[in-house]
Amino acid sequence: MNSQLQNNDKMIRTRFAPSPTGFLHIGGARTALFNWLLARRHGGAFLLRIEDTDRARSNPAAVEAILDGLSWMGLDWDGEPVSQFERADRHVEIAHELLARGHAFKCYCTAEETQVLRDEAFAAGRALRSPWRDRDASAAPADTPFTIRFKAPDSDVVIEDAVQGQVRWAAKEFDDLILLRSDGTPTYNLAVVVDDHDMEITHIIRGDDHLVNAGRQSQIYDAMEWQRPVFAHVPLIHGQDGKKLSKRHGALGAEAYRDMGYLPEGLRNYLLRLGWSHGDQELFSDADAVAAFDLAGLNKAPARMDLDKLNHINGYHLAQASDDRLCELVTPFLDSLENRIEDINLTTARLKAAMPTLKTRAATLEELADQSYFLLRQRPIQLEGKAAKPLKDDETRQRLYRLFTHLGDLKAWNEAALSDALKQFAEAESVGFGKIGQPLRAALTGGAPAPDLALVMTFIGRDETLDRIKDQMTPATTE
Repeated sequence: MNSQLQNNDKMIRTRFAPSPTGFLHIGGARTALFNWLLARRHGGAFLLRIEDTDRARSNPAAVEAILDGLSWMGLDWDGEPVSQFERADRHVEIAHELLARGHAFKCYCTAEETQVLRDEAFAAGRALRSPWRDRDASAAPADTPFTIRFKAPDSDVVIEDAVQGQVRWAAKEFDDLILLRSDGTPTYNLAVVVDDHDMEITHIIRGDDHLVNAGRQSQIYDAMEWQRPVFAHVPLIHGQDGKKLSKRHGALGAEAYRDMGYLPEGLRNYLLRLGWSHGDQELFSDADAVAAFDLAGLNKAPARMDLDKLNHINGYHLAQASDDRLCELVTPFLDSLENRIEDINLTTARLKAAMPTLKTRAATLEELADQSYFLLRQRPIQLEGKAAKPLKDDETRQRLYRLFTHLGDLKAWNEAALSDALKQFAEAESVGFGKIGQPLRAALTGGAPAPDLALVMTFIGRDETLDRIKDQMTPATTE
């Protein structure tokens, strides 16, 4: 086992610990994926903890959105989700134990006094040190509210990070961290350490915006004489322009990508390569990803969101997906299309027949629906704009009538026979194939995206093909 993975030879246990204040952000989805892969590769456990101590911002709908996002992503967790808020008594217990061990103290400074001390410390280029860290609490006025602060050591803080390497902070950079507020509620860094210890978390992969927190948390681990987990802090995802990821770059929730028609395996594959590498390999099945993932492959440079690459990777997985599954998944996207047939049986039959071809032509389910539209168009197809241009003159419509007769005489109705029939007709008319293909495509698809004409006619069938052609013939040619 890689030395970075060792943690007293314990079973590897990772966790994802989101705050329930909104959807499953794309950055959070990547963090969850990395932790899930590490646990699954080594036969360990991937746990879920909801960090819901901020009661004003936490809400049940956000919790459900996160759970739904993880479930859709296929990132199954072990056991029941843990609520950090419900463990507050345990956090308070450890704060008092730190107090008893001499690693914490009661601070009676008011908010105003604390601000003055903070300003003075900032001007001196050091972190806040409370005057109560070395005072006897008995000197405090009676009935005065207090916080419990961690007594920051006067030595440098050093962590060994699996991505960042050795990271060192001078002692003066860390203040006397509040562990319990004056109302008795625990703060974030205390709660995280206690929960990770009690959940026996061995490895923590998270964004490098938590790197300073790792330094603070390591002090608490050491004070409690608990073994530190392996830290791996990955750079945050940036936009294509190198700037902080925002909505215009694709900083959306997992459900937004689902609604845009991405497959969970496509998004997993893309996020895997967004900050982790395995040689030059770009495309991964789940089995490949589980077998290959390691901490050594995590990149120190920020990854950049690239929707073109996401589309390429998702298109690959779309082509690999089963036809029956895609027929089911594309249905909601088809439901939003106008002027299409409502016959479920006919829709299903045509989709199943065409899916092996159509799924290789789309990057998302939304595109797959667009590629499928020609199958389902309601007759008569109304031609407008560019779609009507190939059939604007009577000569073309008369030729379409002759093609209607030619195709109607065919005994075999399959791709090869139809392809030959079109070529023969063009030769008989002494025109280039464009004079045949463009008006025929307009009549059959109404300008919607579609594969080769022989395939179009195969997929929609003889009767539908002839009916669509007939709809576009001039009255004079049909009498």
